[in-house]
Formats: sequence, C-alpha cells, structure tokens
Amino acid sequence: MAQARAEELRRLLNRAAHAYYVLDAPVMEDPVYDRLYRELVALEQADPALIRPDSPTRRVGGAPADGFTNVAHRIPLLSLDNAFSHDELDVWYGRLLKVLDREPQEGSPVPALPMVGELKIDGNALALSYEHGVLVRAATRGDGERGEEITANVGTIRSVPLRLELASPPAWVEVRGEAFIPEATFAAINAERVEQGETPFANPRNACAGTLRQLDPKVVAARGLSFFAYTLHLSEDWQAGAQDPAAPRSQWQALGWLKAAGFRVNPHCALCPDLAAVKAFCDRWEQERRGLPYATDGVVVKLDDLRLQGEAGFTQKAPRWAIALKYAAEEAPSRLLRLTCQVGRTGVVTPVAEFEPVPLAGTSVGRATLHNADRLAELDLCAGDTIVVRKAGEIIPEVVRVLKELRPAGATRLKLPPTCPECGSALVREQGEAATRCVNNGCPAILRGSLRHWVGKGALDVDGLGIKLIEQLVDRGLVASIPDLYRLDAALLASLERMGDTSAAKLVAALEASKQQPWHRQLYGLGIHHVGEVNAKALARAFASATTLEAAAQAGDSGEGPDPLTAVFGIGAEIAQSLRQWFATPANRSLLQQLGALGFSLAAAVQDPNAAGGGGPPAPAPLAGQTFVLTGTLPSLSRSAAQALIEAAGGKVSGSVSRKTSHVVAGEEAGSKLTKAHDLGVSVLDEEGLRALLGTDPT
Repeated sequence: MAQARAEELRRLLNRAAHAYYVLDAPVMEDPVYDRLYRELVALEQADPALIRPDSPTRRVGGAPADGFTNVAHRIPLLSLDNAFSHDELDVWYGRLLKVLDREPQEGSPVPALPMVGELKIDGNALALSYEHGVLVRAATRGDGERGEEITANVGTIRSVPLRLELASPPAWVEVRGEAFIPEATFAAINAERVEQGETPFANPRNACAGTLRQLDPKVVAARGLSFFAYTLHLSEDWQAGAQDPAAPRSQWQALGWLKAAGFRVNPHCALCPDLAAVKAFCDRWEQERRGLPYATDGVVVKLDDLRLQGEAGFTQKAPRWAIALKYAAEEAPSRLLRLTCQVGRTGVVTPVAEFEPVPLAGTSVGRATLHNADRLAELDLCAGDTIVVRKAGEIIPEVVRVLKELRPAGATRLKLPPTCPECGSALVREQGEAATRCVNNGCPAILRGSLRHWVGKGALDVDGLGIKLIEQLVDRGLVASIPDLYRLDAALLASLERMGDTSAAKLVAALEASKQQPWHRQLYGLGIHHVGEVNAKALARAFASATTLEAAAQAGDSGEGPDPLTAVFGIGAEIAQSLRQWFATPANRSLLQQLGALGFSLAAAVQDPNAAGGGGPPAPAPLAGQTFVLTGTLPSLSRSAAQALIEAAGGKVSGSVSRKTSHVVAGEEAGSKLTKAHDLGVSVLDEEGLRALLGTDPT
C-alpha cells in the first residue's frame, strides 16, 4: 500500500515540476503540491526502502529548460525546507540546537540564537556572478547544480547592478536573490494580453518565469521585472576598500553589504533576538503582506551568525540553518450560480463565473473572470458545480479548480454562446487567436465601452457622464454614437433617472467644454487599437491633425518609400497597421467628419504642448533621446506641467535615477533621487536650467 502510494506521489509531483519549471505551464497549485510533497517525505522517512533516485525529495528543482546554455553553479543553489505552523518552526529550531550541540538541559531555558526574518518573495531565484565588480553571468536555479544562463535578460532588470558600487570589489562574488513582477505591472501586462487576444498569465510568478526565459531581451525589458538580493558568497581573500563595508560575519551584515554594493534589498526584514520575536514577525506579516505591491507567500527565517551557519551545514537538499514558514493560500469553495459574458469595447467576449459570495483576503467575492474559451474548457465547468476560488496575488479573483466529486448528476457542460449576449450577432474566433469577438460595430456593449473610453480621464475627461448614465442613454436609444452625445440637450437629460435641471445643465456645459481638449486627447479618445495615451502624444506631436495622420497612414500603406508612421519614436509596425486599418474603415472616417461638424478641431492648437504645429514629419525636438527625472517642488511649474513640457520637446520622463538618466530636475525638498544623481554623476538642473534646455522664457 505504501509502496504504491509513494510511486503515485512521485509521478504526480514530477509531472507538476516538469509542467512548472520546463513547460512554464503549471498544472498544480502550490498548496496541493506542498501537501503531496510532505506526504511523500513522511512515507520515505518511515520506510527508507521507498526512496528512489527519481524521487522529487532527492532534487532541488526541475530540469533546466531548452533554448539556453546550461551552466554549473559555483555554489549549489539549494531550496529551503518548509514549515507551515509555529509548532513546525519549534521542531526546526530544536533540530538546529541539536546539530549545534546547544540543546538545553532539562529544566533550563531554551538558548536564544539571533535570527533574521525576511519576506519570502513569490518570484524566481537567480544566481548572479560578479568578477572584479562586473556582472559576468546570471543563471536560474535549474536543478540546483546547473541552471540556465540568462545574463542578457537579467541585465535588463534595473534593480540588478551591472557594476558593484564598491571601491575595491572582490575577485568574485555570488549574489543570490529573487526576480519578481510587481502586482501593478502584472495587472497591466495581463490587461494588455487580454486586449490583444492573448491568454493572461496565471500569476506574477508564472509571468516572471516566462519572461526570464524569453529569447528576446527587449521583451524582458518591457515587462518591468524587479529584483531583491538576499544573500552572497564572497571570496575569502577579499580586502575591503577604505569606503567599502567589511566582509560580513552575519546574515544581517550581509544584507547591509548588499545594499552598500548597489543591490535592492527588501526593506521588510528584521533582526530577531530569539524565536519568539521570529514568530511575532511572521504573524505580523501574515496580515500586512496584503498591502505590499508584490506577492509574498511566507517568511524565510535564517540563523544570523555565518560561522554557526557553517557549523549547522546542509542536508542533501537544503540548509539546516534556514527554513521557510509558508502562509496557507487563502481559498474558499463556492457553488457556481451561472456563467455570464462581458463584451468589451473592442468586441472581445470574456466568460465570467458568478458564484455564491465568499470572503477572500478581506473582501466578499462573487464573480471571477475565466479569460477565454480555452480556460473555460480547461476547467471543464458544468452547471451547478462546486468550485474553489482564490485571489491571484491577493488581488484578482480566479477559479482554481472544480470539485468534480460534488458535481450534480446529469449536469450540463458550460460553453461560450455562439452569439453575442448583447446584440445577437454571431461570435467570431480567428484561427490562432485566444479571444472570441463580436464584430458588430453597432453592438450596444461595444458602444457603451467606446463612450466610456471617450469621456474617460485620459481622453475627453467629461465630468458627470458616468457608467450608469451611459447605460441609460444607450439602452433608451438616445445615443448610438459618440457624436450623439453632443446632440443631447439639457431638457432631455433632465428627464432621465437621477438627473435634474442643474446636473443636466452642467453636463451639457462639460460636453461643450470637452471640444477644446487638445488633439492628443481627442486622438486617444477615438479608441484606436494599440494607441494608448503615450502613443497618442507621440503621434500628435508628429502629425498635427487627423487629416495629416490619415495621409501618413495612406502613404505607409502605399509601400512607396519609408513609412512616416514608424518613423515616429515609439510607433512600431503593429501600431502603424492598426492605424491604417482604422482610417480605411468608412464608419471611422464618417465619425471624424461628424466630430468636425460638431466643432472638434481634430488638430493641434497653439496651446497644445503635445502636438506639432504642422503636418508630415515630426517637428524638431530639442530634448529627443534624453531622459529626465523630476524630484522636489519647482518654483513655478507643477510636476505634470514640467513633464508635459519635456515630452513636448521630445524628452522622456522616468520615475527612477540610473546611469542612463540624462538630467535630474530638482526643486525644494528633493529627496533620495537627488542624492542618487550626485552619487552616479548625473547632471542636476533647477527649473531655470530646464527652461534653458527647452528654450523657454520663465516669465
């Protein structure tokens, strides 16, 4: 019985490891993997004859993926043993005292060993090799002995220094840490993938793993990975320079050494004098971790004294002097009530599971997106199913799995409908695409989405025209297009639900005022596929009107000479093609004509700092190719006004200082960015200096 169960567990765990580490397509959530893994460990401990060479307990990780060079780690990159409760933490500490020959005598207090508590970042472990202060190699964990060499990709991560900030760097040093994708970045990546009809990533860690294995470093750079360093292995003969930190003798000092060398170290760590303090740290962060901008799944506890770490040594797969106390993933079962569908402004149809509300991560959850038809089929959902729900990254509700053993007899399998739930038109799924779309431009759902986008903050910014009012206008047939908004009168609006004479008059005034919004906002509001706020500004600078932009699109479509669209910085072939398709559509050209008749300029005005004054090629940009960072309070310019001036002159504004920063513009109460600029030798300007570059008169 035990032998058969051990064989089954090995098969399940090896399959899950292969899917996660090699295929980048997880088939088992972490809590399930951990439970099965611990069951196998218990069986093997009870009967060592059950241990096999292929047992996942004999390994540290999965095999390296194909497509990269395999390299041997200078020092094995081991994983950690896990604990799941305070009691298991006590057991680990008792083993540690025993191996260090510090077990207390009966009746004596338990010896207190200083330890360091660090948040366990839910990302991907990396080994960074530096020689004489320069990054020469970066590798993934792989199987612990060998990993994938991904130096070019890691070099794009801004928080990984390419050169150590040390006066006298060591001949070699190995730095270990965690690469991860922040939650906000992850949400933006998935939103973009859904918009483009691609399958969203399951979670930030999976997105990070897939990104690190990209063959094109440009893709890695675009996805905004970050990195926290947490340990190092240093050449023993290293002599610190006069301004360098001394060689660390403890884990706490090692974190300080890493910070001094230029690495980002997680600020939420603590030097704990005893095990009670460790437990308090773990309990605190089990609650507070939900407010962090990145995913964590536990706390790593390490013996602080490096000499004692050496004495404690290692097991075959993990250090004895460290352990990961993992938090239980918050999941909840619920009963599926119905499957509904959402239709976005681009026509993409997204299935949504509606279920009996359950409390998760501090909120009540009753709906979760299922992304697309492929995910729906993968879950094998049936009417009345009992499902398990969780919040991915503590933010986004998702259906994890179906408890098929609780499925009602005769339950029918759920699928996307063949027709649009809003307009009844046949749905279309192009070959090779994940998205299913409604292609009827008259669909009410597409219209509502287009109207919401047009009046949104980044576009025409019409105050008082919210979602509920838009739904009323569309459902009553009062508005069938964007121009119809500008044909509404106050009397009609005042007759609508939750509207009065005052509100109606204000809305009519707001709509009229929106006609004066600058050209780049009008362009963004049109909702052209792939044209976001930043791209709209770039296009508006280059092409001063809808007419010149349309002419540029037609010129590029002719195939004669260079494409004027892709000549604009930041505009690639995909955006150019989207623009050509948009202008080639008769309904879109009619929209522009109607907007022009209503009083929209659809062109740059003198006061529009984001558009050029003429058509055709971009106007001269004095700050082209330069990157600026703003910090502190300027005498007469707000942060947004300064950014608009810089972007209008062709420059870029970044939120962080690096060696590639051209200038830091500093005002009163400038903070750490100014300090870093001085440290890196980056040019620092005041407002007058910025205006001199811009060629503007401060008066």
